[in-house]
Amino acid sequence: MGFWEWTKHMNILEKVFDAKDKFTIDTYEAADVLCALSKETLSINDFAALLSPPAEKFLEQMAVRTKRETRKYFGNSVSLYTPLYISNHCENQCVYCGFNVANKIKRGILTADEIEKELQTIAQTGLREILLLTGEDRTHSNIAYIAQAVSLAAQYFSTVGVEIYPLDTDEYHLLNKNGADFVSVYQETYDRSIYNAVHKSGPKKNFEYRFDAQERAIKGGMRGVSFGVLFGLSDFRQDAFATGLHAMFLQQKYPHAEISLSVPRMRAFPSETLGLPLNLQCLVNERQLLQILLAYRIFMPFATITISTREQPTFRDNVMGLVATKMSAEVKTSVGGHFEMKGDEQFTIADTRTVKEIHEMLQNRGLQPVYTDYI
Repeated sequence: MGFWEWTKHMNILEKVFDAKDKFTIDTYEAADVLCALSKETLSINDFAALLSPPAEKFLEQMAVRTKRETRKYFGNSVSLYTPLYISNHCENQCVYCGFNVANKIKRGILTADEIEKELQTIAQTGLREILLLTGEDRTHSNIAYIAQAVSLAAQYFSTVGVEIYPLDTDEYHLLNKNGADFVSVYQETYDRSIYNAVHKSGPKKNFEYRFDAQERAIKGGMRGVSFGVLFGLSDFRQDAFATGLHAMFLQQKYPHAEISLSVPRMRAFPSETLGLPLNLQCLVNERQLLQILLAYRIFMPFATITISTREQPTFRDNVMGLVATKMSAEVKTSVGGHFEMKGDEQFTIADTRTVKEIHEMLQNRGLQPVYTDYI
């Protein structure tokens, strides 16, 4: 039984967005939040309570709990990495993304020599973990091309992750053989109606195939997988709840897998540009984003939590050591950009600090920058 069928059988994820049988987070009360915080291990209902509106009044108590959990499982260490975009060609028409196939942007793809120059430049910063990214286009960046990029990256970095289009199990196995350790696949939103609305065309419209990608990656030999949504596309509480359940169920099915959660947040946007009705603009403020992070840590205390450079430096700094355990540094969202830029950016970042600056910030806060987590 595939993971999608398994979770359907569990009949829980459907309740998150099924109007006829809603798992309504808004019905929780302050007493439910306090009850959840009193427990050593949270149930699904407890997790929902920590994501509910009344929990916003208990962020201090939640923060105390998360700091204890973070120190228990991660000590004072913070892992550092950077992404490398090797192509921005994409077949999808995702209304929220700069790589949208309908956008008139400068497209680019790195050759093997150019990839190696980028890797060499990044390695000189001291980083030992890299995340390779492409747009979703099997024509321009086919699996052989990505496998070659992974093999090159493994020569310079001890940990290699990929954030590309979803693959079949045998394709993940090929990337793993070439040196890939981690796979990041973001569902964007678990609300099927909104998912269909924001993915107008392209292979990404296949919700189920994307949903099952992390399981196929684990079966293909990957030691870790990452989960996440783009907060702002749909009701953030329901999306955070669904993300947590997805990660939890996969962890239960594959206890050896390393689980990671990411919390990218969408900025304000004109609805005319995206062609979306105003009621779909569910933008998330920093306080709400913090609530999501705290709830994730308490529900899954062992999970790696990554904070994006979409966020302001002050916010990123304050959540490191408290709840987040991994952050990127010296980020470029263009194709290349570390040695030479060949294609336009996917989005604009808010934190442009170098590896050295991030390193010094962490040390000043009593945290230990970690450049390699696996040998």
